Amino acid sequence: MKCRHCKKKLEYTFADLGYAPPSNAYRRLEEIDQPEATFPLVVKVCHHCWLVQTQDFVAANEMFSPDYAYFSSVSSGWLKHAKSYVEMITSKLNLGKDNFVIEVASNDGYLLKNFVNLGIPCLGIEPTEETADKARELGIPVMKKFFTEDLANSLSSEGKQADLVIGNNVLAHVPDINDFVKGLEHVLKEDGVVTMEFPHLLRLIEHCQFDTIYHEHFSYLSLSVVQRIFSHSGLKVFDVEELTTHGGSLRVYACKKSSPRNASSNVNLIIQSERDNGLQELTTYLSFQRKIDNVTEGLVDFLCTQQKAGKTVIGYGAAAKGNTLLNYADIKPDLLPAICDAAPSKQRKYMPGSNIPIYSPRYLEDQSPDFILILPWNIKQEVKQQLSFLKNTAFVTAISKLEID
Repeated sequence: MKCRHCKKKLEYTFADLGYAPPSNAYRRLEEIDQPEATFPLVVKVCHHCWLVQTQDFVAANEMFSPDYAYFSSVSSGWLKHAKSYVEMITSKLNLGKDNFVIEVASNDGYLLKNFVNLGIPCLGIEPTEETADKARELGIPVMKKFFTEDLANSLSSEGKQADLVIGNNVLAHVPDINDFVKGLEHVLKEDGVVTMEFPHLLRLIEHCQFDTIYHEHFSYLSLSVVQRIFSHSGLKVFDVEELTTHGGSLRVYACKKSSPRNASSNVNLIIQSERDNGLQELTTYLSFQRKIDNVTEGLVDFLCTQQKAGKTVIGYGAAAKGNTLLNYADIKPDLLPAICDAAPSKQRKYMPGSNIPIYSPRYLEDQSPDFILILPWNIKQEVKQQLSFLKNTAFVTAISKLEID
């Protein structure tokens, strides 16, 4: 396999998580006894441009199917994050009724509804049918397509260039990152701005967040790599913010290279931090697998210990990251008999790979478990607040080490 960006041969493995099904391929009861498609979950690092990327095994249209089960609006914390962003960027760019906003991977309208409420024209681009339909119910115009350079050229030729192009947690999800970023440049007005949010590779390595690795994430990004990819496609990163979302993310601000905007000091500061922490040294990547194994061994030991002691452990949050963790650790219903999730789209289904059943949070009212294993650790406080009715239950997270509250 060659690097998705620089096309050099990939020679080094960052993480090998064995075989796993696509992390959002939740199963129905009638499918439990049927064979399940699994694919190698292997992540490589390019030692020429330092792009960390999954090895090619699964096509994007196999993972982002019409019944794709992830709905952004399920998380109240993420809704607040989106609303806060819209208020900030509207003020910062002085956006109004004469401007035009495009969000790539607009999901269920969790963000664009805020622009609709402000009367600012917008367009969502979203390939998954169920989420796109939810957005349309909110009055948001949506194109049910994957965003590509060809689609961007088509929009541009129709006069649909944007003052602001938004992409939250999509840059890592595109198989052809060069094509995607070229599309951003084509659909942007001459004085327009792109903002992209993505989990920061530096935090993934620092906190051993290997459970954020799954087939849907084609790339794992540092600022220096994003700057290189953007520059290759005619964009320049002029500012960046560090966010707490998803265990530590970056929000980059980019514009066309012809723009007079100057880069803020934040850009160089974060790139220097990446260098200081070894993101341009091969040994940093080659030592990551041992950290992964330490985490999974610790979790399995905890679950086995509680089982022997007659204690009950139930999972919470049927998140994609949870599927990576459970499948690599080979955790089945004998150690974790159930997982609860607030998303109706996941309830009464089963976790891919592990076949652990998923229930509504109401299931916990009659269970009173000794422990809740929070799989989406990035919303730990939100989950604890939602489950505050559990009085004698301890909360557990496994990443970056086992912690019990």
